[in-house]
Amino acid sequence: MSGRHFDEWRIGDRIEHAIRRTVTETDNLLFTTMTHNPQPLHLDAEAAKASEFGQILVNGTFTFSLMIGLTVGDTTLGTLVANLGYDKVTMPAPVFLGDTLRATSEVVELKASRSRPGCGIVTFRHEMLNQRDEVVCHCLRMALLAGTPE
Repeated sequence: MSGRHFDEWRIGDRIEHAIRRTVTETDNLLFTTMTHNPQPLHLDAEAAKASEFGQILVNGTFTFSLMIGLTVGDTTLGTLVANLGYDKVTMPAPVFLGDTLRATSEVVELKASRSRPGCGIVTFRHEMLNQRDEVVCHCLRMALLAGTPE
């Protein structure tokens, strides 16, 4: 399924995204080093082992980025004008190497654009869950979407 246009969304629309992803050590290592994040909990197995978690934690910004990526195909692919922002990003549970993650989306607000006729802002509540159905990340995403072409 590709993204929907602004006028095709309704408040309460909910999607269980089909794509799932198991997080690997390579994912975490590359993302953490690419973003220059020296946090030992993400990179140092011995430091992580000595922490309260007892193992390496997956970089939270990777988890957030993966959540958004897993949702794009069903929400905004091909219809996005611009992402306007993210709000209330929280990570209520840790992600560990080997966790398999999936995402859900729900439309919580719709607003017609005043400056771009035919376009509108869709606010999505995205959630990322692990294989134990624990929420590991959620946020509100405001996206400016094109309307259905005439």
